[in-house]
Amino acid sequence: MKRSYSAFAENIPPYSGPKAARDSYAHLKQLSAIPGHIYTRSELQILPGQRRFSKVPWMVPMLELLPPSSIGHLKEWGLSNVFVLAKNYNKLVHVWESVTAMAELWHPQTNSFVFPEFEATILLEELEIMLGLPRYQRGEEPTISYTVEQINSWSILAYITIKKNDLYSMTSGMHVHLLPIAQWITSQCKRKTTNYTAIAKAAAICICGIILFPESDGAISFGNLSIIDSISEGMKIGQVVLGFLYAGLTSAALGGPFYGSVIALEL
Repeated sequence: MKRSYSAFAENIPPYSGPKAARDSYAHLKQLSAIPGHIYTRSELQILPGQRRFSKVPWMVPMLELLPPSSIGHLKEWGLSNVFVLAKNYNKLVHVWESVTAMAELWHPQTNSFVFPEFEATILLEELEIMLGLPRYQRGEEPTISYTVEQINSWSILAYITIKKNDLYSMTSGMHVHLLPIAQWITSQCKRKTTNYTAIAKAAAICICGIILFPESDGAISFGNLSIIDSISEGMKIGQVVLGFLYAGLTSAALGGPFYGSVIALEL
């Protein structure tokens, strides 16, 4: 049936550019009142920090070597969609002009995008569906763990390897480097070892680090390493992924680098 669009026709004034929008809508003017907000920087063309989302040449060769049993663990942990996104990551094209435009509309205090007539945000349910993550059931009290000591990255990575040379190459400062972990996976797969769970845990660190928690160039923080490690224990991480994206948008909106799941934002 041919659909008529006349019912949707409204008296919408023609769009006359961002400057006119800034001057015309009181909703958008509130962004100008936030100190340091990039909304007031008309000269800004692109967000700082975008180079951390460049192509990852080691990703696909490493994933193609994964044994079926390790891939089965990733699926069991709810990372099927993340695995597919990682395998196709180098084919994805991020439209940074659009990401910059969205960051310009981000309100750091309300965690929402301020449009001329309304506000909107990214919901947890939406993010879980789009990324295929295990869904948090409202009404169920999640298990909360409190950490009083500094996160020991070596104790987490010890499930993968106990060789000190490997651990030294995988960590520095407060970050874990993904390339040495990918190289360890490649070595294990080529030797046809049967450490399927360890390989899956290492692969989860790599794909989640690139797709869900991109922060530094080829590295993730100790805190995010701990979050990724909890996936294999049945923990739901959608809230953390969303909070990390919110924080990255706030950083970008206030003139800092953008970080977080740009794939989720574009979806």
